[in-house]
Formats: sequence, C-alpha cells, structure tokens
Amino acid sequence: MSRRLNLAFAGTLACLVAGCATQSKPTVTTGRRIPKVRTTAYTHHEGGSGAHNAIGTYLSGREVLSAASDWSRYPLGTRFRLAETNEEYVIDDYGNALVGTDTIDLYKPNRSEVNKWGVRYVDIDILQWGSEEESLKVLAPRCRHSCVKKMVVALEKKKGKTVAQNTSRHPPVSN
Repeated sequence: MSRRLNLAFAGTLACLVAGCATQSKPTVTTGRRIPKVRTTAYTHHEGGSGAHNAIGTYLSGREVLSAASDWSRYPLGTRFRLAETNEEYVIDDYGNALVGTDTIDLYKPNRSEVNKWGVRYVDIDILQWGSEEESLKVLAPRCRHSCVKKMVVALEKKKGKTVAQNTSRHPPVSN
C-alpha cells in the first residue's frame, strides 16, 4: 500500500511541477541576457515627445512600460526586463539621439523620475525580440527624416533588401 501511495504522490508532484513550468514567465534560460546596456530616461513632458509613442498609442507607465531605441538594434515590439528592478518594458518608440547607439531610453512618468534615473548601465533580459518587418512598416513612410532613414538603411542591410524602393511615394534610400 505504501508503494502505491508513494507512486501516486510522485505522479501528482510531477504533474504539478510540469503544469507550473508551462505557465511561468520567460527567464534568462528562455531569453537572452544582455549585460551593461546603457540606459537613459525620458518623459512625455520633454520637447517633441508628447504623450504618444511612434506607433500612435499612449506612452505606457503601467505594467509594461514604454521604451525607445534605435529600431535597427532593438526592433519595435522587443520586450525586456531590467535585471535589477524586474520592471518590464517594450520598445514602442524611437528618438533622434538613439539612432546609431545601443542606448535604450526608458519612459518615466515625470521629470523627477527621469532625473533620478540619470544614465545607468544595466543588465537586461530579452523576453521577446521585436519584429524588424514591423519596424520597417512603421519607418518606411517616414524616410524623409534623417534619423529614420538611418534606421531603415540599417534594417535593410540586415534583411538584404530595399523596402524603400517598394514604396511608390518615396525615393530609394541610398548610403
């Protein structure tokens, strides 16, 4: 009897562990840790940024926070977690000063939080890589801006194709 009870207990425990494992959030083992990423902070009160991100939705300061980057380095939709604070961010914005850098700009709800953050080098855990294709869809119509043009050129080099040539309203992008 004791052997059956032990087997039943072991089976129940195995099912419980397996069930929990399939519901956990992504971790370093399922994602990728990038050490010492340069981060800065911004808020919607800064000149030019407004309350909306590059895709037209409101900048988020809630559960998953907004962040900006060079989309050829960290594409639109990239989700990551700051290792030291466990805050989750999604790349949904870009900025002129970020193009050509590996810096990620973290959205903060007010100027005081921006100043408190300053510039920090932090480890990030990539939870999900964004889409270079979606990044190009958003950026291609905006190629008249030099910072956008640089991101598009870098993304096209990665993909080995010229998306800008496929848009009839815009001339081809060249180096």
